[in-house]
Amino acid sequence: MHWLVGELARHDRLYHVDGRPEISDAEYDRMFRELAELEQAHPRDVLPDSPTRRVGAALPEGQGLARARHEVPMLSIDSLFSADEVRDFEARVRRFLALGAEEPLAWVCEPKLDGVSAALTYVDGLLARALTRGDGEVGEDVTANLRTVRAIPLRLTDARRAAPSLLEVRGEVIMERGSFERFNAERIARDEPELANPRNATAGAVRRTDPAEVARYPLTFHPWAVVRVEGVSFARYQHLAEALADWGFAELGLRAVCADVEACLAYHARLEARRFEIPFEMDGVVAKLDDLALRERLGTTARAVRWQYAHKFAALEATSTLRAIEVQVGRNGRLTPRAHVDPVEVGGVTVTHATLHNAEHVAALALSIGDAVFLRRAGDVIPQITSVSKSASGPAPSDWDQRIPPELLGPDGALRAGVTTAWRARFEAPRACPACGNASVASGKYWVCPAGLSCQPQLVGRTEQLVAQAAFDIDQLGEKRILQLVEHGFLQSPADVFHLDSTKLVELERWGEKSVAKLFEQLAARRAIPLERFLVALCIPDVGVATAKLLAQHLGSFEQVRAASEEGLLHIDGIGPELARGLPAWFADSGNQALVSRLLAGGVSVGEATRAAAGGALSGKTFVLTGTLVSMGRAEAKHAIEERGGRVASSVSTKTDYVVAGAEAGSKLKKAQELGIQVLDEAAFGALLAR
Repeated sequence: MHWLVGELARHDRLYHVDGRPEISDAEYDRMFRELAELEQAHPRDVLPDSPTRRVGAALPEGQGLARARHEVPMLSIDSLFSADEVRDFEARVRRFLALGAEEPLAWVCEPKLDGVSAALTYVDGLLARALTRGDGEVGEDVTANLRTVRAIPLRLTDARRAAPSLLEVRGEVIMERGSFERFNAERIARDEPELANPRNATAGAVRRTDPAEVARYPLTFHPWAVVRVEGVSFARYQHLAEALADWGFAELGLRAVCADVEACLAYHARLEARRFEIPFEMDGVVAKLDDLALRERLGTTARAVRWQYAHKFAALEATSTLRAIEVQVGRNGRLTPRAHVDPVEVGGVTVTHATLHNAEHVAALALSIGDAVFLRRAGDVIPQITSVSKSASGPAPSDWDQRIPPELLGPDGALRAGVTTAWRARFEAPRACPACGNASVASGKYWVCPAGLSCQPQLVGRTEQLVAQAAFDIDQLGEKRILQLVEHGFLQSPADVFHLDSTKLVELERWGEKSVAKLFEQLAARRAIPLERFLVALCIPDVGVATAKLLAQHLGSFEQVRAASEEGLLHIDGIGPELARGLPAWFADSGNQALVSRLLAGGVSVGEATRAAAGGALSGKTFVLTGTLVSMGRAEAKHAIEERGGRVASSVSTKTDYVVAGAEAGSKLKKAQELGIQVLDEAAFGALLAR
């Protein structure tokens, strides 16, 4: 059994990773059957990495995938779209590290694969857990599903080098184009629905609840990062990538070590030129610093790492016919036009809708219904109309009215409010909300419905935000259930979620005692919430996950956030003038005050912020940086302060504890001296950090 497990793992690697099989499929199957028979006769001796254990049992019907927290958050990558942006990124890195332009800075470039990101954890060489990215903090446990992927080793190979005691490797689950096309042909032959594209097919497969079904999909896996490793150490990423290949992971053969940023740009150009020759979907290049010690110095921002970037390929374009424009109501009342076009494939994805941003943007495009338009996927993700290819002219086609997209029609077959479909009609700025009929008001480039929570889409959207994973995380309430509760009068405010009556819910269609009990179990468990998640739940304009964390870290409690002034907010590095004005105004609004009061009355308790480096040497101290530091860049100094529990403000006030003054310090130094605030030169600052 030991020998068969080892041999089958070796042949899996040769076939699925190295692409040079040594035996036929029939011989492999014979060895597999022999192992299965031995395991049946000796069930207590089955090895944990046996290939017979790749397919586990399906989850019970109705049970979704479990969630688990990432030990290290899966952060985003800054997306760049031009050579100048790439050079600016490299310049920021050099400033942070205080490196001169002549000092070497090597990068490793790889394709940016367009699949599903996953994090695999190995303990003592065995695959222990596999998580999807999720929201970056919490992912779904897809261990059973990814065990079926033959390119993922169940046990790390130690024939070439010793395997680490702990390894967390991250990478992309993908389908190669040829495999996808063959798989689709087989599905069509079995009268199963055709899959749209490799990316969507992969995403659907990874999240299935039956591993046996997942095993049918031709999935593969390519690693692109290691975030935890114990038992071995490396100085450079290129050596770590070579170790992954030795331990049994697939090697694309497309990685390149680039001596400088110009070499990175040349790599990008070469790979983009080969975009359609390479057998898998990719939408750009990822460049990451090779030196792992420099990565540690750079650290991360609230949403992304500072030592890598994604240089996207040029967006792909196609043409289609503009069939209609509808006005959508956002959760904060913004009225946004959306285009409906005849289905067209753009970069491997079928597009039927495109964003139009605002009425001013539509006017600039000079769009008329019926125009042939150019479409592109911005960053290969969001479809956009870029220009008119050919203006509509002459009378309308005879079947024009019959080809209105069904989703734009109401239950009675009439056109829904806020939809423009007339041949050659020009879109006009919405004078009224299509959902509630209230007169709209202008707000900069946008039109807004002022009705707030009395407007159904705003109520539904803000409730969705409140129960979202990044907020209260109540997955028993999806969009359809929220809409049902609104239509039955159970929700007049998102806060009413915590005032629901279980006896009335049971009477609703598709609600049973079990589903109601599950919802109320979640409500009870989620009433206590950290400050940053509560701020996300409130759906404050311009306050997303990263900004909420920033506010929580600097202000500490909900009362401090609620009482924050515009001047005080401007002292927080990372808070701009618009949010500094908007946040106090949001809390001053009577409707928002009622929302907060209703939540607290429903038993919600808001915790104190979880401060980074709590109890650190600089905990609670506020710094202002001015002038040029010689030994480190300003960004690195900021990172060092925050690592030790301190805060960095952008302006000097009576709340400032220290001003760090480098060469050519300006007005901030003068103000610190006027206020009697302690000023540190670079040497004193270094000594403070070393404590």
